[in-house]
Amino acid sequence: MKKLALHWKIIIGMVLGIIFGFIMNGIDGGKGFVSDWIAPFGTIFINLLKLIAVPLILASLIKGISDLKDISKIKSMGLRTIGIYVFTTLVAIVIGLTIVNVVQPGEGMPQDTIEKIKAKYENDAGVADKLAKATAQKDAGPLQALVDIFPSNIFQSFAEASMLQVIFFAMFVGICLLLIPEKKAKPLIKFFDSLNEVVMKMVDLIMLFAPYAVFALLANVIIAFDDIEILIKLLYYSICVVGGLILMICFYLLLVSVYAKKSPLWFLKQISPAQLLAFSTSSSAATLPVTMERVEEHIGVDKEVSGFVLPVGATVNMDGTSLYQGIAAVFIMQVIWPEGLTFSNQLVIVATALLASIGSAAVPSAGMVMLVIVLESIGFPAELLPIGLALIFAVDRPLDMCRTVVNVTGDATVSVLVAKSLDKLHEPRVKNWDDNYKK
Repeated sequence: MKKLALHWKIIIGMVLGIIFGFIMNGIDGGKGFVSDWIAPFGTIFINLLKLIAVPLILASLIKGISDLKDISKIKSMGLRTIGIYVFTTLVAIVIGLTIVNVVQPGEGMPQDTIEKIKAKYENDAGVADKLAKATAQKDAGPLQALVDIFPSNIFQSFAEASMLQVIFFAMFVGICLLLIPEKKAKPLIKFFDSLNEVVMKMVDLIMLFAPYAVFALLANVIIAFDDIEILIKLLYYSICVVGGLILMICFYLLLVSVYAKKSPLWFLKQISPAQLLAFSTSSSAATLPVTMERVEEHIGVDKEVSGFVLPVGATVNMDGTSLYQGIAAVFIMQVIWPEGLTFSNQLVIVATALLASIGSAAVPSAGMVMLVIVLESIGFPAELLPIGLALIFAVDRPLDMCRTVVNVTGDATVSVLVAKSLDKLHEPRVKNWDDNYKK
């Protein structure tokens, strides 16, 4: 009997989790049961993925750079990676702004709906937290993002999972390994090669738990929706965001088909477990180990490419988030600040959303924090900011789940494009968790 593919198991887990969440929503004490007895299993799963993210980045990037044998190749790979990421992010923002200007989901929203949303969410702790984080980020110096790349204590960076700092350290070590005698470098390179194999095997084992984890994660998300009426009122806006995200995925598939000469359906099938986990966790950083495993073993991208492109992408490539920021910013202006809808302001949104995507953290709801910065860049009235965030707060989490799928798909796409350009795209070599297990 043919074994059920992993992505189908995950989809079944997701569907059952959603159904279970809705059932528990209608039962007295159901929400408490899910929070106390179901949700922790999802948290454990995310913690396990985060546990291996840093050692995986460290091992794969150091090994990948040391395998290049030539420092000039790092420059070539880096320029191609950043160039493609900037290009796809610009495309995402333009798609978002085009959709929201054509559809105009904020036009004609009933005043009573605005007042209800305002009353429910304007003073919400979550909205206040996003405003506070955005203020702290905005008040930092213009070069603070650059300063933050360079760690003062790498062990602290490991503990806090500061991805850019870990990437910098790994690249620094990898470059230095190229600059010392091969005999001296070989023991450390072999260590990181072995560490990379161990961590990738950890990914295989953790993924055995994925179908049950997404059940817990989705059930916990569903019980958080306590006002279905507001969700329905914001359906028009949500459709615009989801429609834009689908178009962005179609754009990725076009690039894979035209440039990499790979079947779009085959590509989606290989990357689908990472996409489904991205949807369930809303975190491209937590999904990173799975993305790397799928891209390397199931698509055939060399480790030296995936080890550089994917960690960088999880930090600086936020195409889905950028598309969302464009739609959300214009939607908010259509509802409560229509006089701000000028062409020049929309050009500023493009520039700010592009820069914000580079500084956006790879964690749930970071996009809303960056949205505040985007709105402030066009002179959005400060007193209206809490109302603006309140307008979209109710649907932020489900849309965050969708845009994380696009972020992860974008990372995988760019890794394929870079690998193809460097002739580092080979036939997949799939490894199963029990290949070396003696029964």
